[in-house]
Amino acid sequence: MRFLFVTLPHWAMGSVMLAGVAICSANVIARYFFGYAIFWAEEVMVFLAIWGVFLGLAAATYERAHLNMDLFSNSFAGRWRIFMNALVVVGILACCVFMVIQSWSVVNLQLKAGAVSVSAGVPRWIPNAALLAGFALAALALLVRLRSYVTGKS
Repeated sequence: MRFLFVTLPHWAMGSVMLAGVAICSANVIARYFFGYAIFWAEEVMVFLAIWGVFLGLAAATYERAHLNMDLFSNSFAGRWRIFMNALVVVGILACCVFMVIQSWSVVNLQLKAGAVSVSAGVPRWIPNAALLAGFALAALALLVRLRSYVTGKS
């Protein structure tokens, strides 16, 4: 499971970042050496960054590496700590499910409308699908690691 939720997203994030660096470098070289700017470069780099962030969400969720306000919850012990951790799991899962539903609606709407980005002409559903994929994978990672989340042990 670690390969699916951590290693693959890390490879994908690295690949997306390298693609962004390559596009940025090509744009700088084109602009300063040839007087030509790649007009779609910045838009595509933003889309790549969005995909990188939301793929990383799955890895962070699997590893319990997300932001955690544990100052209050660490004062509990035994069953109360398990109860608090279970509440956190329910909250995270509810947020993930809400975001999957909402992003599915947006992606579906943009697919039907045939909307494309202004500069690059990228179908608008592609960058928005990053939210759908990221939150769906985060929900799956949470369910796979449910026991460790509730007990508080990584």
